[in-house]
Amino acid sequence: MADAETGRLCTQITESHFGPLAASVASALLTRGRLSLGQLVRFTGLKTRTVRLAILVLLQHNILWYSQTDEEGEMLEFNTSECLMRLRFGKFVWQAQDLFGTSGAEIVQLLLDHGKLRPPDILSKLSVFDTKSSSIYAQTLHKLVTAAYLKPSTILSHNSPRDKRIKYEAEEKAKISGFPTAKELREAKETAEARLKREEEEAEKAGLKQKPKAQISHRSSKRKTGDGEVVDDEVYFRVNFQKFNIHIRNKLIEIAVGERFNESATEVIRATLKATEAKQKSLADIRSDPTSTSAIAMHIDDEDNLGVGIVTSSKKPSNASLVKDYLLMMSSADNPTPIGRAASFVSLVENKIRVEFETINRRLRRRVLEAVTRERHGDDGVRILRLLLDVGKMDEKQVSKVAMMANKDVRPLLSALSSDFIISTQEVPRSADRNPTRTFYLWYFKTRHVDLQKAYSTLLGSLYKTLYNISIRRQAEREDPILKAVLTKRERSDVAQNEDLLSRLERDVLHEWENKRKKMTVLEMRVEEAVFVLRDLDTGENNYDL
Repeated sequence: MADAETGRLCTQITESHFGPLAASVASALLTRGRLSLGQLVRFTGLKTRTVRLAILVLLQHNILWYSQTDEEGEMLEFNTSECLMRLRFGKFVWQAQDLFGTSGAEIVQLLLDHGKLRPPDILSKLSVFDTKSSSIYAQTLHKLVTAAYLKPSTILSHNSPRDKRIKYEAEEKAKISGFPTAKELREAKETAEARLKREEEEAEKAGLKQKPKAQISHRSSKRKTGDGEVVDDEVYFRVNFQKFNIHIRNKLIEIAVGERFNESATEVIRATLKATEAKQKSLADIRSDPTSTSAIAMHIDDEDNLGVGIVTSSKKPSNASLVKDYLLMMSSADNPTPIGRAASFVSLVENKIRVEFETINRRLRRRVLEAVTRERHGDDGVRILRLLLDVGKMDEKQVSKVAMMANKDVRPLLSALSSDFIISTQEVPRSADRNPTRTFYLWYFKTRHVDLQKAYSTLLGSLYKTLYNISIRRQAEREDPILKAVLTKRERSDVAQNEDLLSRLERDVLHEWENKRKKMTVLEMRVEEAVFVLRDLDTGENNYDL
């Protein structure tokens, strides 16, 4: 069951994509948790046939999880992460266009519109007007499946992973004789996680199959095994969001490097990410696979002048030497301390380069936290935040002294930061009766990971609320009677071909609406980027030291 802000946003997304009836079913599941068909009919007040059709649509688009147990029977649960991912559908289509051309974008858009489809259905819908392009779509589809941008949709993907994890953990704990120790419980949890991950990996391998031997020529038989694989026509495919999210993360890393150093460093980190892009499977990767300087230099054009952004002793250094200098700079080789490693982007071990995703993710999340703190509490709030992050627990007088701020200014700032769940207090009583007059109150940002995660969760809820407000504002602006009439008129076939049929006032109304919609879209993209950093780049590490 989702919290209030997430539930409202998911309900709004469902209504805008599938209509009010499906939104009613989604709202019931979000507010009451998993429900059966009979319970959904009772709580929504809709007819059984209507609820069943809404469930089929949401299941087709992977927004609902289905489970069947002996105790509860058939139950349905809302998949919030899948629903929130629909805010990035435009980015996914744009990325497919950039990577695989128009045909790739059309395939991805078709699958996003239908949830999941089989290859024959994809090809028949796209090549309905041009049979000659069927081979082009088939080749692009094979590339998308091979590169894991599309993944098979199996029965396993429709079951809640939480239920399977609990089931597997119970099976592992049942094997323990006697009272289980903490070590045995941890090993049981790790075994269950490994089993779940292994099942998911095996299920995703079902998308390709070997060609019949009669179709493989003698020449092609000498190639790699992958050349003899074709897309299985009996498998339903869906878009693999993780693969597209990797490109969003890599773009954020490039922007961070450009802000920290210069454009030439951005080119080097882009080439480094390109060299290891094929093996990047998940956002949970701690670091990339190792690569070499020569492999990175191969992804840099000879026309790029990397020497512009760095001072070298030689007059015309080669790109390979410049790449090595930039990598040394981004690895903080001149500062081999914990602070230097925390500020690095890559690591160099035995002439192998790795991109440190976990370190960069922490820094990106902290930057979002500082940006929100600066917007709400100004630069003084960020100063106190950084001080508590670096030092730890401090008294109010110590904060005032070290931050070089007046005590009358520090006290309200500490209270405001505490009310936003950004910092917390620790009581240190001097007597056993815990009298407040004989108690020290220390301000701090985190213990180990609890309060930092609490701050991120609070910010995430606030960002969800902002996304919901943007969606409501866009809908309210569109419902204006004058604008609604103009938009209806523009949809006429004669006006669509010649907009000069609109009056000057109507064109001004449309121009104003387009400007408003563009501003709200840009704002929504910026907020969604912050959501991506806080939610998707959370690798679940136990140590949140920054």
